[in-house]
Amino acid sequence: MHIDKQTVLGKWCEYTLTNDKGMSVSILDFGGIITAIRVPDHEGKTENVVLGYKNYVDYEENPNFFGALIGPVAGRIQDASFEMDGEKYSLEANEGDHHLHGGSAGFHQVLWQAETFQTADAVGLKLNHTSVDGDGGYPGNVAVTVTYTLNNDNALIIDYMANTDLKTPIALTNHSYFNLSGDLKRTVHHHEITMDSRYFVELDQALIPTGKKLDVSGTTFDFRKGQKLAEGLERPSKQNQIAEEGYDHYFLFEKSGEIIVKEKDSGRKLTVITNQPGMVMYTANGLDDGLQLAEGHSEKHLGVCFETQGSPASLHHEGFPEIILEAGETYQKQTVFSFDIDNN
Repeated sequence: MHIDKQTVLGKWCEYTLTNDKGMSVSILDFGGIITAIRVPDHEGKTENVVLGYKNYVDYEENPNFFGALIGPVAGRIQDASFEMDGEKYSLEANEGDHHLHGGSAGFHQVLWQAETFQTADAVGLKLNHTSVDGDGGYPGNVAVTVTYTLNNDNALIIDYMANTDLKTPIALTNHSYFNLSGDLKRTVHHHEITMDSRYFVELDQALIPTGKKLDVSGTTFDFRKGQKLAEGLERPSKQNQIAEEGYDHYFLFEKSGEIIVKEKDSGRKLTVITNQPGMVMYTANGLDDGLQLAEGHSEKHLGVCFETQGSPASLHHEGFPEIILEAGETYQKQTVFSFDIDNN
């Protein structure tokens, strides 16, 4: 196991964590961005399974949030504002009238303090940042630590921790776009997804939650027994159409926060396990054609994000997973991405 460090654009550092099985994960201290995850296929060929830019300078803008840490609140906040204890807080409206992914100066734009570590069976990177009271309109001095750990079981563990001195909303996630075909050979139409989710959140035309939870039964959103993403991409329902022929919806987990992803041709299997209450699954519906990526050009549906998180809809609607962190309490969440070969 080892950790390599290189300077990028003369101002950032990229850390590459490599385990004893040859799996590696590359991460920038800027935005906590995962630039590559390299894992073997069923023939032992190691390839990249996430989307990343060919030219690192493109991460400065990164409008697609490739690989980035998202915060203080991942997702869309309706009308770029919320009320808490009778006080209204106004945020940046950076997507129409709404607030998306922490705003233009969110955590994906932060140069994090980085520290590497190594244990007997793991290598890792710890990132720290303190968001000052009022940053982006959010209350509280919020100290955030995000830890990436790669172990010898081909699991990437992301631990999120935060503390605040004032009550504040927080919902952190990672925005990596996965493509298990390896080196972007194919779109994600034939990725098979299995997850224990009976309800998803309805969206309006602006992709803002309406406050309704819809039963997945008999819809393109039913992944309980496993189905390919093509169900919603090729035969889109009204909710798929709203999301530009795909998925960009919050799924509420039933008993377990586990998602299983399989790509038959490569034999790769990804298991996502989290203690978060749900996740936004996004199928790159808005990804423009022709961006220069590390292994080729971008196109619609070239990746799928599993944004495990609480729900920002809880700021405006009852009955959604809460994202308010009280002063003196600790926000502690974990999501594990485990890679394997599916022999079935």
